[in-house]
Amino acid sequence: MCGIVGIVSTEPVNQQVYDSLLLLQHRGQDSTGIATADGPVFHMAKARGQVREAFRTRDMRSLMGNIGLGHVRYTTKGAAEREEEAQPFYVNAPYGIILVHNGNLTNTRELSEDLFRIDRRHVNSTSDTEMLLNVLATELQGQITGLDLDPDQVFAAVEQVHERVEGSYAVIALIAGHGLLAFRDPFGIRPLILGRRLTSKGKEEWIVASESLVLENGDYEIVRDVEPGEAIFITLDGQMISRQCAKNPRLVPCSFEYVYLARPDSVMNGISVYESRLRMGDRLADTIARHMPLGDADVVMPIPDSSRPSAMQVAQKLGIEYREGFYKNRYVGRTFIMPGQSERKRSVRQKLNAMGTEFRGKNILIVDDSIVRGTTSQQIVQMARDAGANKVTFASAAPPVRFPHVYGINMPSRQELIAHGRKIPEIAAELGADHMIYQEVADLQAAITEGTAIDSLDLSCFTGDYVTGTVTEEYLSWVEQTQLS
Repeated sequence: MCGIVGIVSTEPVNQQVYDSLLLLQHRGQDSTGIATADGPVFHMAKARGQVREAFRTRDMRSLMGNIGLGHVRYTTKGAAEREEEAQPFYVNAPYGIILVHNGNLTNTRELSEDLFRIDRRHVNSTSDTEMLLNVLATELQGQITGLDLDPDQVFAAVEQVHERVEGSYAVIALIAGHGLLAFRDPFGIRPLILGRRLTSKGKEEWIVASESLVLENGDYEIVRDVEPGEAIFITLDGQMISRQCAKNPRLVPCSFEYVYLARPDSVMNGISVYESRLRMGDRLADTIARHMPLGDADVVMPIPDSSRPSAMQVAQKLGIEYREGFYKNRYVGRTFIMPGQSERKRSVRQKLNAMGTEFRGKNILIVDDSIVRGTTSQQIVQMARDAGANKVTFASAAPPVRFPHVYGINMPSRQELIAHGRKIPEIAAELGADHMIYQEVADLQAAITEGTAIDSLDLSCFTGDYVTGTVTEEYLSWVEQTQLS
């Protein structure tokens, strides 16, 4: 999962992009990068780490120009420790293109072979983003017939990208001397939102970003989500042109955005993340009422922060007191996003502290947004017991994660998933909890899509049904072997 932003302005964009990345920091802390265009000249700065520590004053001064893009990364493909893997990526032909990408390509083996033998292009990293950039550059090169570039040629190139690339991708690119291009995969798995604002002189400025909170913070009007398969081209003087570039687009957004990844104050695909989490809590409460023994919960406690809305609704609906027993150190990164299992284990007790007076002698109902590997959950249950809890029931606002997520979330191996191959009582035993209760898949889908026209979500990590239709057992085995090697 990553966060991306692109801005076409009437004034320098370096500070605007930087501020936007701060708002998207929750989407990745491994590395970050900013690129701007000053006429035909690109300027770029990228580094490992978080936004505040990555950029210096000298970097910001070098990022000249009124058009730019930015990226925050957490690693799903490529090595986290190599700065060369950080985005944006650049190719010098045609014209010069700089690109950022949120998502995960699932046909990188085929693309790697085609790029080398057919397109005669070289990639210098293990990142699927660099592959995607070179595919776009190849297809754009094939569209150019004269000296100039027009939007029709750009859109024709994106059509070919959709034909060649499989998986999830939300993309923003700068084309030197011409403008900004943004497009989304034909299933709209990863989010991308378009915004606009008017200057005091009546000129239009544009932004595209992963989450709506970036637009609202910059006083942009939310125009709409970029449609699945759609491409948007914004010229240097602020003219916006769009076209549907996929043959059979269908909106199937990632459910995990709403469960965990997105900030609660964002709206994506017309769905409020906060309100969807409240509805998850309502439906989870019904399931808890059916399965939890009467009297086994004196208090409901969230694991801060993303489970708090669901936990509040569980407490309200069940008529159980809501308490905050776990306190969070906000200077430690999100444990789910940390790249190694040992790092996740080490960080949990640095991140959370249990206040004994809220646990001692009580039956505790802990609500978390999801349970992936179980590393964090095991330690949380132990912390509750060490703090004096009598009984611990653990509830998840998401269903059991039983299958790898291949569309841009770091869940590549079934063996890492605590729910894979285990029944719910066995999961409870692994966690050390007295009871374990999960959200139902149908309830999760209903909680997210209620009140919208969306009829499908990517629920692949819960169901094993991969929406692109191209993910095979052989591919999943290859991914696992690659990650473990």
